[in-house]
Amino acid sequence: MRKINRVLVTGGAGFIGSHLVRQLLNEEEVEQLLVVDKLTYAGSQSHLTVPLQDSRCQFVQGDICDRELMAGLFQEHPLDGIFHLAAETHVDRSLVDSSPFIRSNVEGTGNLLNLAHEHRIPFLHCSTDEVYGPIPSPEKATEKQALNPSSPYAVSKAAADMLCLSKHRSYGSDVVITRCTNNYGSRQFPEKLIPFFVQRALRDEPLPLYGNGLQIRDWIHVDDHCRGLIAAFRRGKSGEVFHFGGNCERTNIGLARSILTALRKPHTLIETVADRPGHDARYALDITKSQMWFGWLPEKRFPDAFPDIVRALSAELGATDI
Repeated sequence: MRKINRVLVTGGAGFIGSHLVRQLLNEEEVEQLLVVDKLTYAGSQSHLTVPLQDSRCQFVQGDICDRELMAGLFQEHPLDGIFHLAAETHVDRSLVDSSPFIRSNVEGTGNLLNLAHEHRIPFLHCSTDEVYGPIPSPEKATEKQALNPSSPYAVSKAAADMLCLSKHRSYGSDVVITRCTNNYGSRQFPEKLIPFFVQRALRDEPLPLYGNGLQIRDWIHVDDHCRGLIAAFRRGKSGEVFHFGGNCERTNIGLARSILTALRKPHTLIETVADRPGHDARYALDITKSQMWFGWLPEKRFPDAFPDIVRALSAELGATDI
């Protein structure tokens, strides 16, 4: 079992990263938690206000592509492990300009892998279900599914996955890859689907829905995902991939209706717009392997947790009467 006494979390000021930081600080064995984040549009140090009150947690603003900066941190802080979550993640942005995705997701991951190998530090890479491309119903992708990414974002994550696996195969580096379905929870940047629709609904603005809105996504609560990340780091076999999902498939139009219902807004706010290029119809992951290896299953049921998340996001966006 890998130790988590002294760990680095990249992208720890972002949505999933800030939740992971909180969960790690709840682990008694954690003695030092170093958070590195570039603080781009999607990350905010305010997400770490509570964690940084813990003397074990330290924040460094920096770019994972900066070899000199990262090498200095690796020299200064002896580490037991790396949770790599820093990434450009928004598909629509990648369709406009793929270069930031290639730099952060591919070059940045490569830089960290080289340093982890040099210092012999176990490395967990947080990836995505989008690397598989569309999965026809009722199938679910296993960890052996061939990669078939559609968007530049998904391509960059698939490339990062391959870099991780090549480091393991070529040099025996201790690397674990996790792939997860769509996350929901508090502190999510408003360009993502749920907070974006919540924000629009609060303003009584139309909710622009791509195509017919029948695209299917599986939704997992971010806290369940973070439990999985810690389990995979501790007990996952090096060179292996592990899936985490919520077993909760929803169409995009169904999700939009759920948001409007929770906010007591009319469903007539839904407005269909032209579909985006290469829009995958469905993502779905088989989580059997993670269940067998770690006894992991999602604990938070979507029907119970989702209304609370909509209210939390509403409060974050300034609404007071929800």
